[in-house]
Amino acid sequence: MAARKSKSTKSDRTELIEALEAIEKEKQISKDIILEAIENSLVAACKNQFESKADNIRVSINRDTGEIKVFADYEVVEDDLLEDPTTQIGKTEAALKYGNVEVGETVSTEVIPKNFGRIAAQKAKQVVVQKIREEERKVLYTQYLEKEREVITGIVQRYIGRNVSVDLGKIDAILPEAEQVKGEVFQRTERIKVYILEVKDSPKGPRISVSRTHPDLVRRLFEAEIAEVRDGTVEIRAIAREAGSRTKIAVSSTDPNVDPVGACVGLNGARVNAIVNELRGEKIDIINWDDNPAFLIENALSPAKVISVVADEDEKEAQVIVPDYQLSLAIGKEGQNARLAARLTTYKIDIKSETQARELGLFDDMDFGEEGFEGEYEKDVEPAEDEAPAEETSEAQAETEE
Repeated sequence: MAARKSKSTKSDRTELIEALEAIEKEKQISKDIILEAIENSLVAACKNQFESKADNIRVSINRDTGEIKVFADYEVVEDDLLEDPTTQIGKTEAALKYGNVEVGETVSTEVIPKNFGRIAAQKAKQVVVQKIREEERKVLYTQYLEKEREVITGIVQRYIGRNVSVDLGKIDAILPEAEQVKGEVFQRTERIKVYILEVKDSPKGPRISVSRTHPDLVRRLFEAEIAEVRDGTVEIRAIAREAGSRTKIAVSSTDPNVDPVGACVGLNGARVNAIVNELRGEKIDIINWDDNPAFLIENALSPAKVISVVADEDEKEAQVIVPDYQLSLAIGKEGQNARLAARLTTYKIDIKSETQARELGLFDDMDFGEEGFEGEYEKDVEPAEDEAPAEETSEAQAETEE
């Protein structure tokens, strides 16, 4: 339907447009979004003044000059069918005011509400302030939603109960107690790296939860520190982590000329040590990934030496035999080494010493013979601090977490 408008005097309100353009440039808030909100607000104000609930009041703001005009729209109807004069106009009256019109067309009349200049100024100010707040919240939410599952550096602000408030630059995040590494204590203004766990929108702005315990924190630190991981030459295939204590990470290379473990460790351990320092001394075991589960499990149990691994790919179970003197090292302190190996490989791992294996007849179907395993391993190795006590090593079994 065509719309016809009566003539009106133009008023110069370029200051409004200039102000909105400055806001758009400084805060990245669209000028058109604010103008549309002002128009809607003025429509509501005009309806109140006219004591009308009709939807035929329309406000238009010129996007170049800022000139504001208010229109009342009327539908042209046959004279004998005129029912609502607030939204309809008879064909005869419309023809007198607007010239040649047809039934069904919409004609517009400019109206000037009482004290409209003051009303417009008040509403514009209110809307601009409100819209700036809303759009700033939206911009912040969008910015940090894009950073979800990434690592960012923050500054410790304060403790809120057992949680920690962390300044991320434009907004504060919460590091919940459950996402803190046991034993870590932070000082105010201390800079720490955190993993953005979740970004939620709310009427008061984005709510951001961060973590220091998530396994992907280690992944992102490797990507940031090691160029080969960042460009995809070295791939992180699996991570198992007990935050604050030890992490096992399996890597592979897409380039046969690049040693994935060596690339991650760096010259004299420089690369991995930078990550260890960021994690405040957390130990990191880097192993080669292998598509053969038996070889992968053997690598995952490092630094322990392994005699044999029999892996059942259907049941996701593995039987591992290690030299007697390596049993405690394979299990690790409080079972940690075996537990992390199980998580890394997703296999349930049952570890037996060579003596236990012979007693159980596990060698019967193997080709080791009466002389036992003749692989090369040192028998005078001193027990490591990560080894389990001897009395706990008669039998070990590690299972993946549910």
